[in-house]
Amino acid sequence: MDTMQWTKVTGALCGALLFFLLVHWAAEERYHIGGKDHAEHHGDDHGDDHHEEKTALAWIELPDADAPAVVEEVVEVPFEDVFAMADAAEGQKVFRKCVSCHKVEDGANGTGPHLYSVVGRAVGIADGYAYSSALAELGGEWTPENLNGFLTRPGDWAPGTKMNFKLDDVEDRANVIAYLQSIGG
Repeated sequence: MDTMQWTKVTGALCGALLFFLLVHWAAEERYHIGGKDHAEHHGDDHGDDHHEEKTALAWIELPDADAPAVVEEVVEVPFEDVFAMADAAEGQKVFRKCVSCHKVEDGANGTGPHLYSVVGRAVGIADGYAYSSALAELGGEWTPENLNGFLTRPGDWAPGTKMNFKLDDVEDRANVIAYLQSIGG
């Protein structure tokens, strides 16, 4: 072999070594577990009272057994309070989810009944729309509270109803009902 061939072989070996070192460095940065940063952060003293549990990707410090448990309380705001602050303009935006089945023009039924003047209207009554027996036989009227219950879980509020779409967010329900209340009547 002449000098040029030895230079090519040496260059190829150095290039391959450099490539593997670069890949190793990138993998270490991306998937770093423990290492010197962890030791500097926690020190070398393992005799402290903290309980630690090592996972595949991180260290998790567990609270002391003697520490009081923290309980978060979820406070549900009554619908009436949310409805009192409802925004009909926001409800019109949320109502876009409903337009594939419902129309707000008087008498313009779609897959679902028209919702013109629905707030205060008798449940199960809209000219020209064939309601399911679940709603047709229910009675009462569409008050904001009844609409809230229906939009929360239609099948629970009126078992057997054809409608299965629900609005999970109480603010969305309140805003939609405020929007519907602003239409007609």
